[in-house]
Amino acid sequence: MKFTGTVRLDKRTKDLVKRLEPTDIALIDHVDMDRVAAESLIASGVQVVINAQPSISGKYPNVGPLLLIQEGVALLDDIGQEPFERLKEGRKVSISDSGNLYKGTDATRKDFIATGTFQTAESIEEAYEAAQKQISARLEEFAQNTLAYLTEETNIISDDQWVPPVKTAIEDRHVLVVVRGYHYKEDLKVLRAYIREMKPVLIGVDGGADALCEAGFTPDIIVGDMDSVSPDALNSGAELIVHAYADGRAPGLEPLKELGLDKDAFTWRLAATSEDLALLLAWEKGADLIVAVGTHNNLIEYLDKGRKGMASTFLVRLKTGPKLVDAKGVSRLYRSSVSPGMLFPLIIAGLLVLPALFFVSPEARNIFQLIVLQVRLWLGI
Repeated sequence: MKFTGTVRLDKRTKDLVKRLEPTDIALIDHVDMDRVAAESLIASGVQVVINAQPSISGKYPNVGPLLLIQEGVALLDDIGQEPFERLKEGRKVSISDSGNLYKGTDATRKDFIATGTFQTAESIEEAYEAAQKQISARLEEFAQNTLAYLTEETNIISDDQWVPPVKTAIEDRHVLVVVRGYHYKEDLKVLRAYIREMKPVLIGVDGGADALCEAGFTPDIIVGDMDSVSPDALNSGAELIVHAYADGRAPGLEPLKELGLDKDAFTWRLAATSEDLALLLAWEKGADLIVAVGTHNNLIEYLDKGRKGMASTFLVRLKTGPKLVDAKGVSRLYRSSVSPGMLFPLIIAGLLVLPALFFVSPEARNIFQLIVLQVRLWLGI
């Protein structure tokens, strides 16, 4: 028997990680697992992940499964939909060395559910290298889709663009837009001093709102589908802007209704991504500077999000470019470090300066004498 544990299952990885304990076995349905999903699984502490889909299909070089393997997480891959149909949350399961999944811990034939493939560092790296050869084809498809939608989405950059009438004062202020993307937590940590000093308007895009709360800040505005925002973040007092789809559907209103927050929420219908809406809001409301953290801006990131083009993002960045500062990856730009060996000479130099100052400066001697006198008075000597 290779593994036994309690199964937790969900076809939305970002919902599942909220319920996972380190001793659980995670059952996901995530083809081409992206970096953010893998990092959230790793952060949960779970040691076994079963995927109904291929974690790397070969369509493009997604790094998620490689991250899991590097962290020592066992990955049973491409097991199919049978486990979702036959297992319930909280059920005990076992996995054999050969990748067979069983109900319970006895691993009998009648308890057999399905068979998957255990991924290894070698198998993932081989698949990753093969997928890298498909980059040119994916780039061409992506560019064609982007061009096809450009003319349909030009209303995004129109001067009469409607934006929600938020109460938060944005004009002539800095605005920090936080998205749940690559390295968003690390980048936000680096920007803590900037946030405290400049006090920018804080806009969380879906899970970016929770990132702000976890960092010790309170979002002023939350924009998005609201599908990955915790109730605590939604109840933080932030203004809520629900991203409605082009056809008018706004599923993000449902969780707000459950919390009684839908009456004060705005609904913004626009054929764009939620992070595009956040950038547009800051621009249209007259922000002095827009700082973006975790936003998506390259081919791999968009493929990770399942997008086939980036027409809206291309147009939004063209429009907001004069005020937009992309702080994504700032945590990886430079890491300063001061070793004890470097501090010791500085301390010695400082100690040498003090007696030199005493002998050279009459003022310094007078101050020293006053300090000595004050100490003698306190001690009564």
